[in-house]
Amino acid sequence: MIAYVKGELAFVYERTVVVDVNGVGYLVNVSPATITRLPARGAQVQIFTYFQSNDAGQSLHGFLTQEEVRLFTLLISVSGIGPKVASAILGAMSPQQIILSIVAQDAVALSKAPGVGKKTAQRVMLELKDKIKSEAGDESAFAAGAFAGGGASSAGETVAGGASVAAKQDAADALLALGYGRAEAVQTVLEVAEEEMTADAIIKLALKKLMRAGV
Repeated sequence: MIAYVKGELAFVYERTVVVDVNGVGYLVNVSPATITRLPARGAQVQIFTYFQSNDAGQSLHGFLTQEEVRLFTLLISVSGIGPKVASAILGAMSPQQIILSIVAQDAVALSKAPGVGKKTAQRVMLELKDKIKSEAGDESAFAAGAFAGGGASSAGETVAGGASVAAKQDAADALLALGYGRAEAVQTVLEVAEEEMTADAIIKLALKKLMRAGV
């Protein structure tokens, strides 16, 4: 498994680049959006990679952040989604925007990526929402208890003076999936959530608060 390649950016093509690592050139598939974010040819670069091996051969798919690699891996796990479509989605949206769209079940946002229709977007949301929650693991379960005040609540129940437990839970799941810690995710959601707010609205306010705090 090749986690990343680090060296001189030797060549840049339409959808691939070559990184010279101690005299060995690694051909890496990248999206046009990633190419626009690369330094000038000849500069040092580190590209995080996903190594793919199948009947068609072996290939490296490159990204500038580990978050993009993780989202790429999740996207290609969806039935009918291959590396080309996954790269197109990541080329059109940031990992943060993708997770927000999945949690908020926003098919319109996902459909903006080239080659992604409404049915494909719905399949992505259907198959990945639970996986995103699963990645949060025990932290997500802890958050559910915090939002319910330690007591049993139904999925759509609205706690006094605030948004529903389900909306808060979805918002916390998104923050946990984005890499925020359990304590800061739960605390921020509790601070910004107001009565009848949707998960999407809570997430956006929580992210603004976290970014202002420099978290």
